Amino acid sequence: MKRLLTAGVIPVVVGGLLAGAMPASASTLNTTNIPDRYTGQTLDWHPCAAEELITLPPGTDIGGLECATYRTPRDWDRAAERQDLTIAVSRLKSTGPSTASVLTNPGGPGGAGRWFPVTFRGQEKLREHQDVIGIDVRGTGKSTNVTCRGAADLVRQLDPRDRDPRNLDQILANAEHVAKSCQAASGELGPLITTYQTIKDFDLLRVLLGREKINWVGYSGGTWLGAHYAQQFPQRTGRFVLDSSTEFTTTWQNSFNRQAVGFERRWRQDFLPWMARYDAKYHFGTSGEEVRQAYERLRYTLSRNPINGNGPMELEYAMVYMLYKKASFPALADLLVKVRAGLENGGQAKADAVAAVKDAGDFPDAQDATFWNTLCGEGRFTGTRESLIRDSQRNLDRGLLMAGGGVLNASVCLFWDKQPRPLPKLDGKGVPPVLIVQSEHDPATPIEGARKAHAGFANSRMLTVTGEGDHGLYATGNAAVDKIVDAYLVDGVVPADQSVTGMPLPVP
Repeated sequence: MKRLLTAGVIPVVVGGLLAGAMPASASTLNTTNIPDRYTGQTLDWHPCAAEELITLPPGTDIGGLECATYRTPRDWDRAAERQDLTIAVSRLKSTGPSTASVLTNPGGPGGAGRWFPVTFRGQEKLREHQDVIGIDVRGTGKSTNVTCRGAADLVRQLDPRDRDPRNLDQILANAEHVAKSCQAASGELGPLITTYQTIKDFDLLRVLLGREKINWVGYSGGTWLGAHYAQQFPQRTGRFVLDSSTEFTTTWQNSFNRQAVGFERRWRQDFLPWMARYDAKYHFGTSGEEVRQAYERLRYTLSRNPINGNGPMELEYAMVYMLYKKASFPALADLLVKVRAGLENGGQAKADAVAAVKDAGDFPDAQDATFWNTLCGEGRFTGTRESLIRDSQRNLDRGLLMAGGGVLNASVCLFWDKQPRPLPKLDGKGVPPVLIVQSEHDPATPIEGARKAHAGFANSRMLTVTGEGDHGLYATGNAAVDKIVDAYLVDGVVPADQSVTGMPLPVP
C-alpha cells in the first residue's frame, strides 16, 4: 500500500509550456460541449469589497484581490432548461506575465474560497507566472446558497461517551432530524450540490479564464474536488497539488471514518506533550499523560456542570479544529485554561470561557448545508443504527476519545432519503501526474488514507512531511515543501516520492 519514499528529486518535465500558456478563444477552448450561452460570458473583474468575502480572518489584507461572478447551469445534465446558479470567484493577478491560472480550494466540502488567494500573496515564484483564483463553490459563500436553517448544530451537542441508551437514541434522532431538515430546507437544489456538478462549474470557469488547462491547489476536501476533476477532464488537467489528502479513491464515509485515529494521534502524540513542556505557564501537568488526565477531569466536571449550555462536545469540537495547525496550540492551551477557570471561579472567568468556545467552534449555515448535501448526496453510505452504535463503542474501547470517537455524530447520511449519485471510479488512468502533499500526523485527513489514495491513483506522487502534523502544508512557511511544490507548479518538475522535514512546534 505504501510506496517507497526516496531521497532527492528525479526531475520529469511535463510538456514544454505552462498549463494554458497559449491564448485561445472560447470556441476553441470549449471541448467539453458547454452551451454557448455560458461560454459567452465575460468575467467583470473589480476590486473586492470586504462584504463580498466571508470567513475572512480579522485583519486580512485584501488589497489587489479582484472579484467577479458568472452563471452556471443549475443542473449540468439539464443545461438547456436555462435555470442558472451564481458562482462567486476572485483573482490575485500574477506579478509578471500571466501564463496560467491556478484554481484553489480551502477544503470542506463547503468551505468558501473566494477570499483564499490572499493566503498565497507571499508565494513569489508562483505569483510571478500564474493568476491565483478563488472560488465560493456552489452552495456556499457568496455563490447561490443552500441551507440547513441552523439544524446541523444538533449533531455537535450530545456526548457519545455517555452510553446511556436514551442518550444514544437521542444522538441518532438528532442526526435524523438534521437529515430531514437539511433536505427540506435545501429543496430541489440540495441534490445538485455534488462533486459532479461542481467540477463542471470549474470547467466552465476554465473557459471563461481563457485557459486550455487549469492548475490546482486544493486542501483537504479540495483534494477530492481536484482528483475528481482530473479523472473527468484529464486533457484539461495541468499541474494538480492535492494537499492534506482525503482518501479520494473511496467513499466519503470511508475517508471520514479515519478521523478518529487521526485526531487522537495528533492530541496524544503532538499536543499533550507540547502542553506538558510548558507546565510552568499552563499548570496542567508535566507529562503528556498528566495533561490528558487533567483534561479528563475537566471534561467530566463540564459534563456535570455545563457553562451556559456549553458542555464537553461544544468544547471538543472547538478543540478539534484547533488541532489542525500547530500555530493554534497556544490558543488551544489557553482555551483549556479558560474553561478550567470558568468552572472553578465563575463570573468573568465563566464569560471568557463561553466566548472562547464560541469563537473557536462557529460554522456558517451554508457551509454546513453544502457539507451534508455533498457527503450524503454522492456515494453509498452503509450501516444501521445498531452497527453505528457498535462502531462508536469499538472506537471508545480503542481509546479514540476525541469528539466521542466520531461515527455517531457523523451519522446524518444514514437518514438521507434521496438516492445518492454514484461515485465514478478514480484510478488516475490517463491523468497527468498529480502531487499529494501529506504530513505524518494530519488529524483531519490521516496519512493512512492519503497513502491508499496514492497507491490507487496511477502516476500520482507523494511528498511526505515527517515530524509534522499540520493540516495544510504548501504556502504555510515550510521552505522545503514550497520549493518542491513551486518547481512542480511553475516549472513542471514532477518529484519522485520523497519526504522532507516538518516545522518545529511553537513556543507560547
